[in-house]
Amino acid sequence: MNILFNSSGIPLLMQSTYIFGETTGTPQNEMKERTRILAPYDLSNVSYIDIDGVKVRPWGDENDFPQKAAEEIGNTSVLNTGLKFLRNLTLGQGIYPCTVNGYDNDGNEMLKPVTDSRVQAFIASRNVRRYMEKVLRDYLKFGNGAVQFVPSAAGNSFAGVNPVNALYRRYSEVDEYGACKCIVSGYWPQRPDKGQYTRLDVLSEYDPQMHAEVLKFAGKVKDSFIMPVRDSWSNDDLYGMPIWWPAYVCGWVEIAHLIPHFLKKAYKNQITWKWHVQIPYSYWEKKYPSKDYSAKEREAAIQKYMDSVEQNLCGPDNAEKPIFSHYAVNEMNGRIEEEWKIKPLENKYQGSDNLPVSAAANSEILFALMVNPNVLGAGMPGGTYAGNQGGSNIREAFLVNIANAWIDRQNILDPIELYIKMNGMPECELRFRNTVLVTLDTGSGTKKTLS
Repeated sequence: MNILFNSSGIPLLMQSTYIFGETTGTPQNEMKERTRILAPYDLSNVSYIDIDGVKVRPWGDENDFPQKAAEEIGNTSVLNTGLKFLRNLTLGQGIYPCTVNGYDNDGNEMLKPVTDSRVQAFIASRNVRRYMEKVLRDYLKFGNGAVQFVPSAAGNSFAGVNPVNALYRRYSEVDEYGACKCIVSGYWPQRPDKGQYTRLDVLSEYDPQMHAEVLKFAGKVKDSFIMPVRDSWSNDDLYGMPIWWPAYVCGWVEIAHLIPHFLKKAYKNQITWKWHVQIPYSYWEKKYPSKDYSAKEREAAIQKYMDSVEQNLCGPDNAEKPIFSHYAVNEMNGRIEEEWKIKPLENKYQGSDNLPVSAAANSEILFALMVNPNVLGAGMPGGTYAGNQGGSNIREAFLVNIANAWIDRQNILDPIELYIKMNGMPECELRFRNTVLVTLDTGSGTKKTLS
């Protein structure tokens, strides 16, 4: 019997030549167990990892939250795509340095481009694009991102900003000034030994510019430092919680990637549920006569022959394939003998029965991300989520996403603005370019805006 288990060792689906079974219901402690495995937010049981006197807070019970979260995201197509959609939407068409010269009668900002060549070169550089793409990736996937300010050779300014992968960094406990340390190591989640990590200062979230100025005054710029970019919604001031977390706790993420596994297994073994093959004993006597084979040789020959028949009939590659057989007619009574009979079995289970559940799981995951499923073409025809299709609804949903992206955009702009100030560049504001969808009767399908 083939049994499909989930990651907790609970049997979900059971299939053999004769039966098909599934586990129903939800264990009472399932939701509590999900929270225990990945939630790093209960300080009552927090332990610390000592790294050369630095008390490092584990990220999750086993200090492997980002590793497990990345695996869950990679195994769930709609979650992976939804997060990438949010990243691309938040980044828009890039950023634009400008100054605000007042407001018009409608309250809109009157923007003037910044002409300073240093600012323009920095904002247009690959360094900034790489920073924004990677930090926002970690911000959405894991609830926080981090950027390292790379010092210049002289040690009195900064040469660039470098995103630090969430998989390879952990923070220490916050001190009385709101600052902490960041331990960067490719050995996480295992404890790194001496010489296997880098220890960096982390700017205070209260006033990172003031903290950076203090480090500069103390001559510590050459040592580099980290500026965190956190999503504060979870109330965890150190690591934060990703936006998709509730969909995982409720079980929708697991449902979304278990159903494809089940359907794949079902299609591979579908003939065991559909056909009853009847073979007369006389057929075997003529094909493998007892006088020509020993008992073991005959069993082996029949087994090999039936395996080839099964291989020829089963699987999606063999759909609609014919089978040829021979039979004899008894001249005495006219009856057909040695005839194979293949009868269809009633199959009350339909693979399509899982599709509404799969669609619901996809929708619930996208709802957790605050993404309208119809923007990605995932509208459900009929049922609770029906009636939201159409160009107008998709355009409005897209505009709502852009409006809701303001705080996330400001969070990832803060390190860039600090870099500009710390390097003595002219004061400026940063705005995002957006592509906004419009109706075709305006003469075009899109228009450019700044926000």
